[in-house]
Amino acid sequence: MIYYVSGPVTILEPGMAVIDCGGVGYGCRITAYTASQLKLNQNARLYVTESIREDAYDLYGFSSREEQKCYELLTSVNGVGPKAAMAILSSGGPQNFTLAVMTGDEKLLTAAQGIGKKIAQRIILELKDKLGGSSMELDFSTGVSAPAPQTGGSAAMARAALQELGYSPAEIAAALKGADPNATTEELVRYALRAMVMKG
Repeated sequence: MIYYVSGPVTILEPGMAVIDCGGVGYGCRITAYTASQLKLNQNARLYVTESIREDAYDLYGFSSREEQKCYELLTSVNGVGPKAAMAILSSGGPQNFTLAVMTGDEKLLTAAQGIGKKIAQRIILELKDKLGGSSMELDFSTGVSAPAPQTGGSAAMARAALQELGYSPAEIAAALKGADPNATTEELVRYALRAMVMKG
């Protein structure tokens, strides 16, 4: 299994990047989001998800594990293949995808090429729980004395969504420090992601 490839970017084209690893060029299919993080002839690391079929062996490369996780969640949905998943992530990156699912925003998903309303609805239905559904919300609020429903729910769903993206509880707690306790889930996730980007 290839976990990641690291080295100079020798070819950078729409939807494709080639990383030179010790003289071997690994061609990875990439999203527009990942492409924006790469520069020709500069070193890069792409986290890889392999797709092996009878007639093809493709590598999908992502600039972050968060984007890779989103891709794997998307392709777990019935009817969403690699091409559709890459189109969705290209249209807004992992942050906007997460927000779209958490807030039930079909328009953000259908903005991607080839994604219709029915597929968008299925993605939201199947992934909303995985990105912080009701069961996770209840687990989070256990032991908390009478939290305000909206605040507790928003915080729980935001934390669960960020954990699903690969952030640790400590990282999430630090990123949410100072956030408005009355903010919505979408606002909290956006606040935390922005704080992590600034820190990184």
